[in-house]
Order: sequence, then structure tokens, then C-alpha cells
Amino acid sequence: MPTLFPHLHDAPAKAALRFGDRVIEYGRLAGLANALALRIGDAGRVAVWATSSPYTCVGVLAALLAGVPVVPVNPRIGADELAHIVSDSTPDLVLAAPGDDLPEALAALDRIDVDLEAEEPAPAAGTLPEPVESSPALIVYTSGTTGPPKGVVLPRRAVAGTLDDLADAWRWTGDDVLVHALPLFHVHGLILGVLGPLRRGGTLVHLGRFSPRGVAAALEEGGTMVFGVPTMYHRLAEVLEEGGEDGERLAAALRRARLLVSGSAALPLHDHERITAATGLHVVERYGMTETLMITSVREDGEHRAGTVGVPLRSVDVRLVDEDGKRIEANDGETVGEIQVRGPNLFIEYLNRPDATANAFAGGWFRTGDMATRDADGFYRIVGRKATDLIKSGGYKIGAGEIENCLLGHPGVAEAAVVGEPDPDLGERIVAWVVPAAGGEPPTAEELAEHVARRLAPHKRPRVVRFVEALPRNDMGKVVKRALKRD
Repeated sequence: MPTLFPHLHDAPAKAALRFGDRVIEYGRLAGLANALALRIGDAGRVAVWATSSPYTCVGVLAALLAGVPVVPVNPRIGADELAHIVSDSTPDLVLAAPGDDLPEALAALDRIDVDLEAEEPAPAAGTLPEPVESSPALIVYTSGTTGPPKGVVLPRRAVAGTLDDLADAWRWTGDDVLVHALPLFHVHGLILGVLGPLRRGGTLVHLGRFSPRGVAAALEEGGTMVFGVPTMYHRLAEVLEEGGEDGERLAAALRRARLLVSGSAALPLHDHERITAATGLHVVERYGMTETLMITSVREDGEHRAGTVGVPLRSVDVRLVDEDGKRIEANDGETVGEIQVRGPNLFIEYLNRPDATANAFAGGWFRTGDMATRDADGFYRIVGRKATDLIKSGGYKIGAGEIENCLLGHPGVAEAAVVGEPDPDLGERIVAWVVPAAGGEPPTAEELAEHVARRLAPHKRPRVVRFVEALPRNDMGKVVKRALKRD
């Protein structure tokens, strides 16, 4: 049976995890995780209080070695949402760092503290039997839009497959040192950012809190890859553009990296351009969901096209369909369709939700709800969510994402979100919510509308522009568009 972590015992003295001054070598990591795995092996499921710490990494690894499904819990979660997750997933116990103060719903469970100080010898490889590939590895809860969060049950084959697909696309090896500051309760930070380095036999350097100086220091000390979300890359681009000692240091440090990866949302073209101008590097974008893990990516050894999420990964089938569910054959970069996916990367089910699971599929294809175009070379460009980002205006189907990226290219715009609102003439009118850039004279609504009309098309210009101090965002930095309401 193939193992999720084939290199866990290869180099005991090699650094596996680094959080600040704390370094855990592979030999010690294997010993700590195996010892904990033997303690929790009889559990049905375990919750992990997923702080940005090595305790989370050891706890999740132990559960996976034991074959016990992991329910990672966001430490910033609200009481009602946590109560739903606990009652829905019914974990037998919770893993946490010593001294962590757990909220009521988790405090009621049996608790095991993850011990990083124990002097446990590392068991030999193969001490614990490897679970079958189809068995659940993690249950990750998605943010609910019209109801409580759904538990996405991810099998071990999906985790292994998506990490191996990314290794192929990015030439990711055990020599890589990954640097990031992502939270450890979701796909990006946990599966890609923790399990990815451990599957390759590489090293994770977690910054704890993101800062451009922290990124620079980690790259100066040997980092080769950086994972981040657009907000992080925007801050890097700002420092690079400002120049000075910090900007020059950051530019030199980024040039040491062989790969910069952005995910969880689209990276604005302006930030792509600023980073490339300062470093010569192109930020790689990839695309995925909790239910599918990774679907597409720009390849490390291929063409870099800013604003696209690349081509399908090697084991994933991807298609675009129209509103009637018919496959779109056009590769013109203009025709918008819904992305549908099939392959070993897919989730098993929504926990306790057979109706929602059935509704998510069409003839074996998972319906992502994301809208995209595809060009002649097979590169996909995400234009938004079907439910919130596909705007039907004046007979046109328009993706909110391309308008947002265009607005972000204006020097007077710091943040932008675009939605459709009912219009008696057009069906829907394009409405832009804009956070003006600090300093200088803010742009006018007319100026921004003309900016979009010149660069995209007249029918894609915002009919209404609303200026705000900040956009509502979730813990992953994504704009919560349902919270954008007119006063």
C-alpha cells in the first residue's frame, strides 16, 4: 500500500519543520508523530485545534499515520459555527498544544496535548499499517453561504494525487525549502503547505505572521519556494516598488527563490508586473477548491501568463459547460462557461449531506460553480463564481473577476470588488465597490468607468461605483460579496 509520507524516515537529521527558533528534524518528527498515532489509533475522528504552530503539524501527521480522519478547526471560529462542526463531525477527541484554552464545544471532548518535548524513540518505518487510499484523510469545513458549513471528506488518494501533480508541475523535490505564513486549518496552508513538504521529504519554514522582512530573511537563509495569497504578494509588491533598503533587500531575497506561488484568489495583474519588474520572477498561479484540491496550475517549466491559472494538472480532467450543461468546445479566450472536474483529486462526500453530494455532480463531473474562459493553448482564466460573479448585462455574460483586475490596475485603486445588481433595462448592472489608494486625489466614478471601457470593452464598464474604506473579507482573505450591501 503506497504511503502518504514515503520520505519520513529517509534523513533523520534533516530539518522537517521550522517555526521561529524551533526546528524539528525528521527523526524527531517521526518519533513524536508515531508515538501520538499509537495513542489515538482507536479514535473514529479527531479534531485538531489548528494554530499556526508545530503542534498542529505533529497532531495532523499523527492522525494521518494512524489512519484517523482529521477535522482541522480554525482557532478564530465563532461559537455557533464551531458547535455545528463538532456536532456534525462527532470527533472522539481533540488534539491541542499544552496550555491552549479551548472553547466550550471542544473543551467538552476528551483532550490530548501534543507533546513536542517527549523523548520518544522513532519507531522503524512501517510500524503502523498504511490505510487504504480510498479512506478519509481529512474533513475540511467550507464556509457556508446559505447555510451552515459543509464537511468535505477528502480521501488519502486525493491528498497524495494532488501533491504529486504539483510536484510534476512545479518540479517540487525534497531539496526545496518552502516558506509561508498561511493558516493551518485549510487546504492551502495545511495540505499544500505542510503535507506537501513532508510528502516530498523537504522542509517547511513557517513565519507565524506574514511580513515582507520575514519572507526576505527566510529566503536569505535558504528558502526556495514561497506560498502566499494575493494580499501577501500585494504587500511584497508595495515594498519592492517603494525601494529603499527594505525594497532592495526583498528584491535580492526573492531572486534567490526558484518559485513564487499565489493561490486562494486571483492575483491582480498590476502586482504581477511589479514583482516581475523588480525580481525577474513570474508569480505562478494555481486553481483549486476544498472539494477538488488542485485542478490547474501554471507550470514551472512552461509559459507564464499573468492572470491565468494555467492548464489542467496531469491526473485531472477539466471541461467548460454552458448553462444547459453542454460541453463548450471553443478555445477563444472569450466564451465563458462553468468549470467541471473529474479525477482522483475529488472529495468523497459532504459529511451527512447525501442530497448536497448528489447535487454537486453532473454525470460524474463535479460542478465547481466557477466560471472561466479557455484559450487556444488550454490556459484557463477564472472570471468569477457562477452564483455571485457572473453578471448578465445587456445580453452579455460578464465575469466580475476581469473587471476587478482591470480596476486594480488603476493607480488610484487599492481594492475592488464587482457585483451585479438588478436593473430594469440591462437585467443586471455592473457595480464596483472600491477602496481608494492612500495618498493623492481619489479617482472619480467616471474616471474608473472610462478606465475599464478603454481596456476591456464599453459594455464591461461599471455603471455604479461605490467608494468604501474596506472590503469585508474572510480568514483566507477572500472578499465576502454577500456582505456588500447598499445602505
